[in-house]
Amino acid sequence: MIEKIKETYDLTKDEDILALYAALQAGKYRLVSPEERRFDDEIYERAMEVKARRAGKDRNDRESMQRRQTGKKQNDREKGQSVRRKKIVVLTRKELRMKRFVTMLLLLAAVGCLTYFGMYCYDSYLSRQTSERLSAKKENKAVSAMYEDTSVTYQDAENGTEKVLNVLDEYKSLYNQNKNLIGWLKIADTNIDYPVMQTSDNEYYLDHDINQQQDKNGTLFLDAACDVVKPSDNLIIYGHNMRSGNMFGNLDLYKDPAFYRKHTTIQFDSIYEKGTYEVMYVFNSHIYAEDEIAFKYYQMIDIASEKEFESDMNAMREMSFYDTGVTAGYGDRLLTLSTCDYGEEDGRFVVVAKRIQ
Repeated sequence: MIEKIKETYDLTKDEDILALYAALQAGKYRLVSPEERRFDDEIYERAMEVKARRAGKDRNDRESMQRRQTGKKQNDREKGQSVRRKKIVVLTRKELRMKRFVTMLLLLAAVGCLTYFGMYCYDSYLSRQTSERLSAKKENKAVSAMYEDTSVTYQDAENGTEKVLNVLDEYKSLYNQNKNLIGWLKIADTNIDYPVMQTSDNEYYLDHDINQQQDKNGTLFLDAACDVVKPSDNLIIYGHNMRSGNMFGNLDLYKDPAFYRKHTTIQFDSIYEKGTYEVMYVFNSHIYAEDEIAFKYYQMIDIASEKEFESDMNAMREMSFYDTGVTAGYGDRLLTLSTCDYGEEDGRFVVVAKRIQ
């Protein structure tokens, strides 16, 4: 049996020794004689040696792999430490003080910006609340009924007779609150729903509200040269272009023809009479030097002649963003709304309308 086995397995090869050991364990060969049993024991011992040798090799391989991995990690750590060490900057005391000073300045600037933004939002909120209270007061007939009739008498330039204008009931309470009140302007679907003031100083209502308190939003005001009693050919109303949307912050919606088509009319009431105006021209302009020859819309108040009127209409027609199809003739009463345009220095955005009712 031993000779037969040796013919089948090459006992100089580890693979064959392990294969024979497996065959003996499975009972493939029956070894019963003393010599056969000694052979069986020999195969067992040789198989154990092969396994031990291989196990040692595997362990060495694993240890070698671990050493390589450990070495790599160590190298990576050393490289990382080296990189971090390279980033360390040693500052002198003077440089350190300067760095702290700059950091403090930046922190203070950030706090200042946040504070300013908060105050701006709060001022905008207060301005809106004031406007809503005034609007409610205007609509309150019971409050208006508390005040006596107020009128103004003027000389009619056409026939030389005297005429009397009475303050409309809805404006009595507001007029008695502040005699500078001259009217009320409203444009549907915008924030523009405000009282309009007038004084001899065109600067005053740039930073005052209707209660004559300081307010960076200011108040809408009629040009000091305009007259709602006479009345002037063109009434010019100014207001801030507030980014919050307050005052004339929504006026530039008229740059979009689609908005214009849905909002072709503007409501402006003087304290003496109601008025509806149809939008004619929408354009950008700016403040010119006094000696500069150009069309200055802000000087178009009382138009001396039909020729001058046509010249002004042509100038605005050419500047207008789009053609509304609305025209005006000499003698028509106009309304001009003017606010800042931030696209250029001293830029202005202008909407001009014609009274139709």
